[in-house]
Amino acid sequence: MKANNLLLVVLLGVILPWILLMGIEKKIINNHSKVTTEPTAVIEPTYIDVKIDDQNIVSMDMEAYILGVVLGEMPASFETEAIKAQAVVARTFAAYSIEMSNKHSDCDICTDSNCCQSYIDPEVYTQKIGSTNDVDRFRTAIMDTAGECLWYAGSLIEATYFSCSGGKTEDAEAVWGTDVPYLKSQDSPGEEKSVHFLNTVNFSANEFQNKLGIKLQGLPGTWIKKVTYTQGGGVDTIQIGSKIYKGTQIRKLLGLKSTAFIITAAGDSVTITTKGFGHRVGMSQYGADAMAVKGNTYDQILSYYYPGTYLGKGPDV
Repeated sequence: MKANNLLLVVLLGVILPWILLMGIEKKIINNHSKVTTEPTAVIEPTYIDVKIDDQNIVSMDMEAYILGVVLGEMPASFETEAIKAQAVVARTFAAYSIEMSNKHSDCDICTDSNCCQSYIDPEVYTQKIGSTNDVDRFRTAIMDTAGECLWYAGSLIEATYFSCSGGKTEDAEAVWGTDVPYLKSQDSPGEEKSVHFLNTVNFSANEFQNKLGIKLQGLPGTWIKKVTYTQGGGVDTIQIGSKIYKGTQIRKLLGLKSTAFIITAAGDSVTITTKGFGHRVGMSQYGADAMAVKGNTYDQILSYYYPGTYLGKGPDV
């Protein structure tokens, strides 16, 4: 009887706890296995609906779209840091367009550079413009900035940009009548290699009057009265005959490259010389390349042309 009791004690005191302990360890292992094998959340890529032409709208991965924009907007000869800066600006422009939804009712953005941003399909680019090496270089520069956008005070900025300023960018207020704290006039040196740094166009006296929709008296040399200028060197107002125009009006009516222009007249003709190409607000592409040549990084280029902004991924990080 004592031997039986002793055996029971051994079973209860040693073997049973060991069995229980093994069960607990097995449960822990199984639970741990469940945690590590459960599928993790998948972050969906950002897509953008792009109007390729009047008929076709294509949903594109954002970074694939940005590659086409940068291919369409910048020469392959530009420095890598300038290409990175353009990638961030183009991505910010696209993200802002998605957020605002104020230009198109059927898409996020179009490929008309007069409305939104240029776009060239990489295959078309290699067939007509550049090489696969160019495309690969652009793609690498873009992926180095993947997801990055420009922010100001917690919001995406309106990242306007243009080809060449002619030496100085313009205030947003001077062009669109609205003050924007990060779109201020900045010196933009080193743009001279742009073919549009200086442009000259000539009009006959009749052609000039017809384009403006007015009749003027006397010789063309007497038509230009008073001119005022913006901080960025563009024409603010100009009096032609008895009528006063905004510089932006004259640019549109005469089809000029920019509002930074000078009008001269001799005999029966009018000559207009412009500096720069585009609205001249925000980042100058040729200016960005000039900064990159001097050793500036893409974030330094962006902080110069968009003062007070910062880089972030996702909603204000």
